[in-house]
Formats: sequence, structure tokens, C-alpha cells
Amino acid sequence: MQDHQFMTHALALGRRNQGQCWPNPAVGCVIVKEGRVVGRGWTAIGGRPHAEAQALKRAGALAAGATAFVTLEPCAHQGQTGPCCDALIAAKVARVVIGAADPDPRVAGRGVAALKAAGIEVIEGVEVEAAAWDHAGFFNRILLNRPHIALKMAASFDGKSAMENGESQWITGPLARRWVHGMRARYDAVLVGGGTVRRDNPNLTVRDIGIERQPVRVVVSNGADLPETHHLAQTAKSVPVWICHGPQADKARLRAWQKLGAVLIECAADKNNLDLKDVAQRLAQKGLTRVFCEGGGALAAALLNADLVDELIGVTAGLVLGARAQPVIGDLPINHLKEAKRFVAHKAQALGPDLLQIWRRC
Repeated sequence: MQDHQFMTHALALGRRNQGQCWPNPAVGCVIVKEGRVVGRGWTAIGGRPHAEAQALKRAGALAAGATAFVTLEPCAHQGQTGPCCDALIAAKVARVVIGAADPDPRVAGRGVAALKAAGIEVIEGVEVEAAAWDHAGFFNRILLNRPHIALKMAASFDGKSAMENGESQWITGPLARRWVHGMRARYDAVLVGGGTVRRDNPNLTVRDIGIERQPVRVVVSNGADLPETHHLAQTAKSVPVWICHGPQADKARLRAWQKLGAVLIECAADKNNLDLKDVAQRLAQKGLTRVFCEGGGALAAALLNADLVDELIGVTAGLVLGARAQPVIGDLPINHLKEAKRFVAHKAQALGPDLLQIWRRC
């Protein structure tokens, strides 16, 4: 039972820098000796130093003979720093407890093998489901060549995101909106469609919660026909803006956005729409592991149709807007219930007067 408790602690530590250490995984590590925590660490902002290195530094000489609880298999390859499994061996820990195995081909069991070869006892799979979910973005990038994508929707009780005339501020209350800022901070990027940028002129930044490092703001727009006077354009040099566009986007418009500070990512497209699977792959190739999509309805429907959504996050307000109001999800090309992708309920809780629901991919 103690192994599970200490691993839960390590998982909580790892979540501290989710969204701030990509392309590296957000790992947590706890060093325990004689039932007492003597060292703690989590992947630093920017991805270095690793969790194990920080925990071992804090533990010092007390690491000898101790147990290290690590949420992901310790790395076994030389990167900007030495392998974490070598650091654990050098510190003379007696035991290593691991949450999830690392699928990266440079590790993939080599970390465990190195520890065992050094005479260290290794226990694997403790709190493995929680660890795998925490590292789902990293796993997706390694195994599927795309980031983990969470689709967030704020809607009325009857599933509407705006009035017929487009009025939408505010459907949900202040506590729910503050919670969304906290969620943005835990993702590498915030994703929206070009229609949302044109219509709502969003900032897409994390505000009022004491977070300095901002997520990348990604806009999906086939023609890159985005207003150069809006907030994203005004702040692109200080907070990253990536524009995913098609091959036929106007070159002068692209040059203008590049001059404003945006990163341009050309993606495959047909005449009307970007290939979202190609978009996801290109984002992964640039290092993103966790993406928080905030709409709009057409992009949400397209992501669902492309089977790219890993998590549904809904905030429902206790008001009804009626049939003429705009639906939170655009049209989907399905005709039967069996064609709809099902998700599994994970969490529900009140956020002030509103209701939060989180659903995960089966």
C-alpha cells in the first residue's frame, strides 16, 4: 500500500509542470528512506533537469539504500544530460518503483535492464493507469506521431455555444472561466479554428493565476485569412502563435503574419479544408505532446470525425438557449448511433453554478 501512496505523490509532483516541459514528459520522482521522503523532483520547465536528477540532488547521501518512485521508466540514453538510470545507480539506491514503461525506442526497457544489471530491485506497473494517462501526450507523440488532444466545450444545458446572433459572453460563470485558465496552463498549446479568431478575437493566454510561461497558440486556417489587427497578431512576438495553413494560402498574407512573429506550418489540404491528421502530425513533429482545443464548432466536429479527440471536457451552464441558438458542435457525417464515437465518463463536479464533465477515449 505504501508503494501506491508514494507513487501517487510522485504523480502529483509530475503534474506541476505539465504543459511547460514539452517535448519531454512531465515526470515526478520521490526518494524514500525508512518510510520518510528524503528527496522530491519533477521535470523542470523546458524539460531539464529531469525529475530523478532533482530528487537525487535533494536527497544527497540519503539516497543510498533508498527507494526511488518514478512515474516513468528512467531514461537510458545520453541526451543533453546523462541517463537517469545511471544517476540512480551512482546514487546507490536499493530499489526503484516505476509507474509506466517508456515506449521511446531509446529507452523501452533499457532503463529497467540497466537498473537490474546493477543489482537494484525494480518494481513496475505501480499506479500504471494513472501514470499512463499523465504521460498520454508523450506516448501519443512517440507511438502515434500526434499529440494528445482534449476538446473543451462550454455550453448551455441544451448544448448551445452562442445565441443566433453570435452572442456568447458569458455562458459560463467566473469560476468556470478561471478553471479553464488553469487547464490551459497544463497543456503545451491551445488550438482554435480560424473562424473563432475572426469572430471572437480571443487572447488564448493564461491569465490571473500567477503563471508566466504561456502555451503556444495554434490556429487552424486553410487560407490563413486571419485579421492582422486582432489580439493574436498584436502579441505574436511575445506569446507564440503557430498558424497551420494549406499550400494555397495567399503568400502575401503569410509573409505578413511571419513579419508579425507567427510560425507558419504548411499542412496538407483539399480545396476547402486542412487534413487534420496531417496537422496533428506536424504539431507532434514540432514537439507538442498535449493540445487543448477550444473550438469552434466546425473544428470540434472535424477533430471528432478524424478520430483525433482523446478527451472531452465540457462545462455546462444552467440556462437554456433554444433551437435557434448555435450548437456547440458542428455537423458530423453520421446517420446512426453506432457510428458515433463513445467516450467513458471520468469526472463530474460543480464549478460554482456550472457543471464540469470530463470524458475519456475508450
